[in-house]
Order: sequence, then structure tokens, then C-alpha cells
Amino acid sequence: MSILRKRLGMITPSSNSVLEPVTSAMLHGVDGVTAHFSRFRVTEIALDAAALSQFDASVMLPAADLLADAKVDAIAWNGTSASWLGIDRDRSLCQAITARTGVPATTSTLACIEAARTLGTKRVGLVSPYTDDVQRRIGDVWAEEGIAPHAERHLGLRDNFSFGEVTPAAIADMVRAVAAEGADAAVILCTNLDGAAVAASLEQELDIAVLDSVAVTLWRAVGLAGSDTRALARWGRIFHAAAVIR
Repeated sequence: MSILRKRLGMITPSSNSVLEPVTSAMLHGVDGVTAHFSRFRVTEIALDAAALSQFDASVMLPAADLLADAKVDAIAWNGTSASWLGIDRDRSLCQAITARTGVPATTSTLACIEAARTLGTKRVGLVSPYTDDVQRRIGDVWAEEGIAPHAERHLGLRDNFSFGEVTPAAIADMVRAVAAEGADAAVILCTNLDGAAVAASLEQELDIAVLDSVAVTLWRAVGLAGSDTRALARWGRIFHAAAVIR
């Protein structure tokens, strides 16, 4: 008799060293749910043509095809590129993935926006490792979705691998800074930052929601696959909630 389980497919930036071990750690002890990963090349985050072209659907869809070979129950683009490219890029990508594979799809950016709406946040604090211009673009893109950042902190980094070297303590300091400016939720927007390590403890310390991109992508993927997100409740408030989709 085969074991009934849910398989989650994650499309992963090639230079990301955080999301795979963090996702696997979060799923440790969660019966019947496994994560599977497929990479494509991403090495830097910037607004020039070369950096933006890394996220063309033509290089992302083959990664989804490979995940579909494992008969996954949901596919997530585990990256935040639509936050500066435009949210419709991710909506189109999800439609294309499902059309090709028959598998429901989401992305980190869509999951973060859905999580913020689900929790009813009014004043989002945006925390990222990105450069000044990328951070400004993200603020504009999120504002178009009705979620203009109330406060922000960023590190001015471009090299994607370097994001994974940022310590959880440094991430926590940025979250505390946006909370001090009145944010009622902090969004840690980058799947190569280990914000999941500190999110739940910061929620208790600051009494705000802390939405880490890796954790929130997992929340949405688990929901799409038809599993109960409450099995992950110790990782943060969002896992107690079902997504509100608009």
C-alpha cells in the first residue's frame, strides 16, 4: 500500500543557499508533506537588463516541468522577483505553470501579499537585503496592490549569494526597526534571508506579524496542496490562517 502524502515543488534560484534547508527544517516532523526543488540560474538582484532577464518565464517553466515529473501537488516559484518586475508577471507565470503541468501554482511574492491581506495588516514594514533602487521599486509595486510600505529597512546588497550570509540577528534588528516606526507586520522579502529562524520569537517580542518569505511560501504551497497549515503553527501566526485570495 502506498503512503498518502503531499509533495510540494519549489522552483529555486541557483545561488540561494537558505530556502531549501529552511523549508526542510520546517517540514521536519510534519507527517505526509515533503518538499522537492528544481533550480534555474539567478546570481544577482538589480534593475539592469541582464539581471532582469534572469527571470524570463522561458527559463523558469522548464524547472516546473521537472517538478511535475515528481507528481507534486503544488508548485511554488520560491523567489520574490515580481516584487520589482510587477505582480502580473507572477500571475501569468502561475497560469502558465498550471496550463503546462495541471498543478496549482503560487510564488513567494503572491504568498506574501496574500498573507498580509489574510492577517488584515494595515502598516507593513518591508525588510530586504536589496539595493536602494530595487527597494524603491518594490515599494511602488506593492503600493499598486494597495499595500504601500509604512516603513522599510534594506541592506544595499546585489549579489544573491551574499544574502544567505546575513545573520538572523541582523534580520531581527531590521524587523525591530520597522516595528519601532509603527509597522503592524514585517515582511522579510527575500527567500535567501533566514528570517524564519527568528520570525516566531519576534512575533512574541514585538506583538506584530512577521512574514518571512520562505515560511509564507511554504504556508501557501501547503494550502494549495490541500494540507493543514496548522501543523506548522510553531513557525508563526500565519500558519493558523487560511489564505484570503483576491
